[in-house]
Amino acid sequence: MLNFNYSIQTEVFFGKDKIKVLPEQVKRYGNKVLLVYGGGSIKKNGLYDDVVRLLKENDILFWELSGVEPNPRIASVKKGVEICRSHGIELVLAVGGGSAIDCAKVVAAGVGYDGDLWDLVVNPRKIQGVLPIASILTLSATGSEMDPIAVISNLEINQKIGTRHPKMTPKFSILDPTYTFTVPRNQTAAGTVDIMSHVLENYFSPTDSAYLQNVMAEALLKTCIRYGKIVMEEPEHYEARANLMWCSSLAINGLLSLGKLTEWSVHKIEHELSAFYDITHGVGLAILFPVWMDYVLNDQTVEKFASYGINVWGLDDSEDRYEIARGAIEKTRAFFREMEMPATLREVGIDDRQLALMAKQATSDGPLGSLRPLEEGDVLAILKAAL
Repeated sequence: MLNFNYSIQTEVFFGKDKIKVLPEQVKRYGNKVLLVYGGGSIKKNGLYDDVVRLLKENDILFWELSGVEPNPRIASVKKGVEICRSHGIELVLAVGGGSAIDCAKVVAAGVGYDGDLWDLVVNPRKIQGVLPIASILTLSATGSEMDPIAVISNLEINQKIGTRHPKMTPKFSILDPTYTFTVPRNQTAAGTVDIMSHVLENYFSPTDSAYLQNVMAEALLKTCIRYGKIVMEEPEHYEARANLMWCSSLAINGLLSLGKLTEWSVHKIEHELSAFYDITHGVGLAILFPVWMDYVLNDQTVEKFASYGINVWGLDDSEDRYEIARGAIEKTRAFFREMEMPATLREVGIDDRQLALMAKQATSDGPLGSLRPLEEGDVLAILKAAL
């Protein structure tokens, strides 16, 4: 196991009615709040009214940044920064899924920066002061409620970039599984795939000695497989929603990547799909991950895929290792299909016209991944196979 440093800064309030802690937690950081959210879902399910009532009852001033996009844009970040500067905002509170939280993070980081805000996304070393950030989670997917990462899109230049800074970790997050009861079926499925993809990026590593992290990853994957199918049929199944919500946080809060070289090549390829075609992140991951698995399977990686098949999918460990590995990949593909995810790029309206450019951009900083590093030609081959 490799050396590591680890610290979780986020205080988590998990369970039904935990929103009651909101006023006291907000007042630890200030009395002027920027409320960041996306579309109208939090107004339809009553969460918006609850948040506003609690803020008003406790004399907490707030302003709103609404309409944050599913792949949050740098333009929304700029609007949020302007509001913060105009009103002396002291805490940025995201109510929603990963998109709202990601936008809130870069807004909080951008208030004290005088240059082009896209610079902070491209080069987070320029981030200095960051306003306190908090979240009320409504979608189990990205894990942004408990990590220092934000993914922002600049569609003018067809770029979607993940950036990180330790100060962008939320100070507190409220995780009430009942807020995910009304998440649409397609978003529930895409969110489950997103959680699994975070786990898989950490799981498939050339570091063989991190046994504990691997077992934890396998447990999270099995939890997603078990409960992902349940919530598709029973959206108000509290146990299932609760387990998926906690999986979302644990998948990417750093625990699984400790002491390991990690992968993240599939995410970087998918960011190109989202940057060019604005597709749902989990949908792109569902298409790409089984194709990537097929591509990187070889004599050096087969044992890892066989272990995945045995420990996650319950395949017979007496079979040929390649047969087990291929069976695991097929199980993954079949599960994503069972979750009603598309399996090809053409199903989501993507053809071959931009593939070469996407492969070039994905590898502009060098080869992707650590299990089997991918050059530009490799990425292009994966994209073509995904058509």
